[in-house]
Amino acid sequence: MKWINVLGVRISAVNLESATGLIQKAIDDGRREYVCVRDAHGVVRCQKDPELRSIHNKAYLVTPDGMPLVWALKHAGHADSDRVYGPDLMLSVFKAGSSSGMRHFLYGATTETLQQLQARLTAKFPEAQIVGSYAPPFRDLSVLEQKHVADRINESGADIIWVGLSSPKQERWMARMRDRLDAPVLIGVGAAFDFHAGLKRQAPRIIQRSGFEWVFRLLCEPRRLWRRYALVVPTFISLTAFQRLGLRKFPIEDAVTGTGASGQRP
Repeated sequence: MKWINVLGVRISAVNLESATGLIQKAIDDGRREYVCVRDAHGVVRCQKDPELRSIHNKAYLVTPDGMPLVWALKHAGHADSDRVYGPDLMLSVFKAGSSSGMRHFLYGATTETLQQLQARLTAKFPEAQIVGSYAPPFRDLSVLEQKHVADRINESGADIIWVGLSSPKQERWMARMRDRLDAPVLIGVGAAFDFHAGLKRQAPRIIQRSGFEWVFRLLCEPRRLWRRYALVVPTFISLTAFQRLGLRKFPIEDAVTGTGASGQRP
């Protein structure tokens, strides 16, 4: 599994097909992993949050959800890399796992959203096994509640847990709960729950591929997102320019990632 260093965050050199295959392999091998689906906003957030950066660098995969990350991978020589968008990854894994009996658990959002999501996924993939769901409260869970959630998920026999919380809440949850859960793979897909439940509109595919999806989202939710993008866009552009020109170093510590300088995880 090859990767590149983008501002100190290990971004996996994958595309939708290869990411789906690696996730299937992790399940078949009975590994205990989690997957982060990452965009430029998340990479910028990691700059001031060492714990969050460490969570990403310990992940099984950090997929390139945003086109700027895809362009960085291709510039580094990974021509086959492509966007692994959270909603697309969810559909791809559901499709791939339908014939093999892959068992899915849905964690996040609200009870109503989960009901709509499950109905739509079942209609699209009749053979899919959705073995449970849970809508957590909009607050931190107590120690007892965390144990209850872990027991509930483990009793379901899930192979894969889809985590639909906001970022970075979902990444912290996966890192915190990883050792308590029996499911081989946890994947944080954020707004994919709302998209597939039919509650939010996705950008047209041509806009998704253009690198300007953030403009579409900003127009859809200006009051919530304008501050985010006013900071993220210029920060990401300037910092990646500094990194590419060698004006600033963004090391990935071997102790955190278990990797060497080759950009390949063993």
